[in-house]
Amino acid sequence: MSNTNSSTEMTRGFGRVIGIGSYLPDRIMTNDDLAKIVDTNDAWITERTGIKERHISDPEKDTSESMAIEAAKRAVADAGIDPMEIGLIIVASTTPNVLFPVLSASVQAAVDADNAMCFDTNAACPGFLTAFVTAQNYLRSGMVKTALVIGTENLSNYMDFTDRGTCILFGDGAGACVITSDETLQYDAIMRAAGKRGECMHCESYMQKGKEKTPEFLKSNYIQMDGQTVFKFAVTEVPKIIEDLLGKTGTDPDEIDYYILHQANRRIIESVAKRLKQPIEKFPMNIEKTGNTSSASIPILLDEMKKQGLLGEGKKKVVMSSFGAGLLWGAVQTEI
Repeated sequence: MSNTNSSTEMTRGFGRVIGIGSYLPDRIMTNDDLAKIVDTNDAWITERTGIKERHISDPEKDTSESMAIEAAKRAVADAGIDPMEIGLIIVASTTPNVLFPVLSASVQAAVDADNAMCFDTNAACPGFLTAFVTAQNYLRSGMVKTALVIGTENLSNYMDFTDRGTCILFGDGAGACVITSDETLQYDAIMRAAGKRGECMHCESYMQKGKEKTPEFLKSNYIQMDGQTVFKFAVTEVPKIIEDLLGKTGTDPDEIDYYILHQANRRIIESVAKRLKQPIEKFPMNIEKTGNTSSASIPILLDEMKKQGLLGEGKKKVVMSSFGAGLLWGAVQTEI
């Protein structure tokens, strides 16, 4: 089967976002709901994180795969394109419900994108950003013209609901973007990693030979996090990488319309805004209603912004930045 996107005569350029979609499970868990099962309360969570509620998957219908498919269908419909135009599908997920076939192949089948090559990535919370940058380079090379990039997470499957330090933070959901080649697009990115500092966020696989299923090992199958270390890392490195990116592109911070940050903690976002000397109004947030959805957080926020009319009317200069386990972090400057 030939790939219609492989023509050497095609226009080469970085990818502009032309379609956005998201999916959030119907079930909502509030801070008051959490207070019934762990020693916490609404005021304590809100003050420290900015989170009021999060969406939690229904085990009967919501998997990382099904949520990715629904978000992808909505993004393709929003783009108004023939799915056969899609030459690449990348799904970012830390919590796939199946190891293979890859989630991206399931998405391909569901949206009838039969010409697309497929693969998944796991880069924790910066997963969507990593997939987005990867897709941009495929487009820039001319190998494909249109790509579908998805972040999907079912983090509640990895929550220890006796650990208030982690169970209050995370939610489930998926978000997707269709991007297509545009020679006029302004785009650049910086991605970084610090593996030597990575132990502050950790989650082990249950399927390991020779691992005795002790209580200690079973606990390691849930997300473990040193919150203070992650917080200090984020408030230091995220503004720095954004400053480095703006310096690389020769852009004044005032020129950026929106700084779209990973929705992990309201205080982190406020700290970044302060460091960059930018008004908090330029930093859209939905963390109050979604919690931290890891690799899905940025595309879910993009979809919400478009529905609110913040995107889609004329070009907006945006910076997207994310950080997470690894430690991995990055920033992208583009137009939407």
